[in-house]
Formats: sequence, C-alpha cells, structure tokens
Amino acid sequence: MRNIVIVALAGIVSGVIATTQVAGPLLAQEGQRSASVYEQLDLFGDIFERIRAQYVEQVDEAELIEAAIDGMLTSLDPHSSYLSPDDAAQMRVQTRGEFGGLGIEVTQEEGFVKVVSPIDGTPADEAGIEAGDYITHVNSESVLGLTLDEAVDLMRGPVGSEIVITVVREGEQEPFEVSIIRDTIKLTAVRSRTQGESVVLRVTTFNDQTTPNLEAGFREQVEEAGGIDNINGIVLDLRNNPGGLLTQAIRVSDAFLEKGEIVSTRGRAAEDGERFNATPGDLAQGKPIVVLINGGSASASEIVAGALQDHRRAIVVGTKSFGKGSVQTVMPLRGDGAMRLTTARYYTPSGRSIQALGVSPDIVVEQPRRRPASEEDEDANPLSRSEADLRGRLNNDSLSEDEIRQIEEDRAKAEAAADLREEDYQLAYAIDILKGLSALGPAASLGQPSALNSLDR
Repeated sequence: MRNIVIVALAGIVSGVIATTQVAGPLLAQEGQRSASVYEQLDLFGDIFERIRAQYVEQVDEAELIEAAIDGMLTSLDPHSSYLSPDDAAQMRVQTRGEFGGLGIEVTQEEGFVKVVSPIDGTPADEAGIEAGDYITHVNSESVLGLTLDEAVDLMRGPVGSEIVITVVREGEQEPFEVSIIRDTIKLTAVRSRTQGESVVLRVTTFNDQTTPNLEAGFREQVEEAGGIDNINGIVLDLRNNPGGLLTQAIRVSDAFLEKGEIVSTRGRAAEDGERFNATPGDLAQGKPIVVLINGGSASASEIVAGALQDHRRAIVVGTKSFGKGSVQTVMPLRGDGAMRLTTARYYTPSGRSIQALGVSPDIVVEQPRRRPASEEDEDANPLSRSEADLRGRLNNDSLSEDEIRQIEEDRAKAEAAADLREEDYQLAYAIDILKGLSALGPAASLGQPSALNSLDR
C-alpha cells in the first residue's frame, strides 16, 4: 500500500511539473501578445498626436477618432460599422418605418456601392434603379476608395433636392446617369391584395410594422373573399426585400408554421448560440404558400424563405437570393453613438448557412426585362378576329345564357392572368402554381405533419 501511495504521489508531482513546463511558455506567449497590443496602441497614439500637431490643416479630433473607429470596424466585414449619434438616431427611425433618402438598400463590393434592392414606391424605385446595380459616382464624384458610410453620406441630402448617380448595370455596355429627387421614405411594410383566388402579401421590409400589417392584411383579404375556403393559397412576395429585424423574420415565419425550428444563430462562443422555434397556429390554415425571391431578397427575407422551404411549407420561386447569412448587433456607445457589429451567423432549420450562397429557389423563374413599347406594339395584332365577330354568324344553341355567361367570366379571368404575365411574369407563375395545387385538391397541399416532424428539434 505504501508503494502505491508513493507512486501516486510521484505521479502527482510529475503532473505538476509537466503542467508548469507547459503553462510557462503559454503564459509567456500571452504576455508577449499583450505587450504587442499595447505597443500598437502606443503607435496609434503617436500617429494621432502627429496628425493633430503637424497635419497641413486643422483637424477635428473627434471626427479623427470616429474615422479610426469606423475604419477598424469596416475592416472586419461589409456589415460592421460605427454609427455616429446622427446615424444611430436615423437607424432607430428607420426601424419604425419612416425616414428621408432615395429608398435603396446598399452594400459595398470591390470598392463600389452595390444596390441590394430598391424599396417599393420610393424615388429610387420609380427612377428604375434595380437590384445588382453598381453606383460608381454621386453627382460626378467617384465613390471608389470611400467607405460605405461615406458613400451613403454623399447620397444624403434635403428632401426635394436632386441627386445624379452614375450606374453600371449588367447587360448595359456603358455606364449611365440617373437623376433622382430625394424624398421622405414612408415604408408600408406589407401590401396585401387578392389576385384571382390567391392572396398576395408583398412584404417590403422587416420593421416593427411587418407582422401586424401582414396578419391584418391577410385577414382583410380573406374577409373580402367571403372566407378562407374561397382562396386557394398565398403568394408571399419577398422580392427586393433587403431584410431588417431578426425578430420580425421569426414572427413572420412563425405565422405559417405550427412547430419546429425557424432559425438558429451561432456566435464565436458556443454559449452565445440561440435557437428559435415556432409556436402552434397557422395563419393560412394549411393553405399552400408560394414564396417569391430574387437577388434583392436578403437577410431577414432569406430567413423566412429558408424556414418555409426547409419545412416544405412553401414552394420557393424566382432567382437566387442575396446571400447575407450573418447577424448584426447594434450596441449603444457613450456619446449617443452606436456600433453595428457582426456577432453571429444564422442557419436555416436544416442546419445550412446561406452566407454568400443565398437561398436557391425550388423553381427558378427569371423576370424578363420589359421590352420597349415599340416592340410590344409590333407584336400586337389589331386585326385579330373570331367567328363571334362575323356579321350574320349563327348562335350557339348548346348552352344556356348562364353557361355562356360563366364561359365569358372564365375567359375574362384568363385574359387578366395573361395581362399579369406581361406585367409581372414571376408573380403570374406563382399564382399558376397555386391554381394547379388547388385543382389537385387537398392531397397536394403543403405543410403536411410528416414534413414538419422531420425538422423538429
């Protein structure tokens, strides 16, 4: 027994010695890193003092420090940045749904400003700005070399003032200029309407108004249709929706899911991860859903599309989304400023990240560019005639007046659908899917329990 104790003690002593031998170099390395950091901070202080004392012009010290902070944050990724007190105040206003500007969501790519999406009904949208456009100049001043915040500052100005931006667009051989009049941007988070027997919910942004607008708009359309049984499904239009509040993306997804995970976030530390699950209740009561997305659908839009797609609650139609799979946290700072910092990645219920990949539609449908009016006129045939137009034609003796009236109503609906294809091909395609599912009956409905159970956690 004594020998065993001695051996055990010897093992403990050896372990202590080994630990000391390993920990010593680690502590030394940590000390060297700390010393290096302090040396770099001293270097920063030296540079700051030299600029303040020797720069050719007087500098604003506060602005100099803010620029240094912003430079540090923007070096991390395109979505981290410093918000001055004015910018922080404006951001808080934007989440409430009203602000001044052009009406575009932008990011930075290869030094230029890239349009994520124009916002419906805003000056930029009406001027023809499209998702994927690159802005190279603002009032003839190049944005190359500017930070994103600096470029955005160039585009800001008084409501009613004019701005001229130079745009580079894929498919166009030369850059072109677009004149836009700045205006107050009042966001309507959700626009609802009924197209045929389908309810179309156009979600333009995810702010504090989104979920209440969506629920109220849907119920209003159902009531006007005479009840849920008189609609064949929902088109959730997320095209050119640049995102917004994570909480609203979760609530919109939850509105159509009975259970299961909606989204999870994972930060640098494992304990920072969160998982958000659906609660019982389906606003659409099991009716089929088609989600429309395109390259301007980003962030919160992708969370909704990914969740409904993974749960097989919706068919996703359109083109690949933007691919912003990160979460930003806005942290208040002293002096009323704030820091927007990327703190996590988000993952769809199946565990996939869409960062830089986007959500891939179940059915890829491109939106054709509208042809010039002259080309459309050439295709129109004003001399098109039928038997019904001929003088002295025979009447149809096999149908009653009510049956003829029904055929004419069905024909009018078909013609309206054809007009919609000319106006918005992707939306018309989505509505055709709902018509097809309705024709097949309950067996074709989406969101069956088996699909949901496969993703429950």
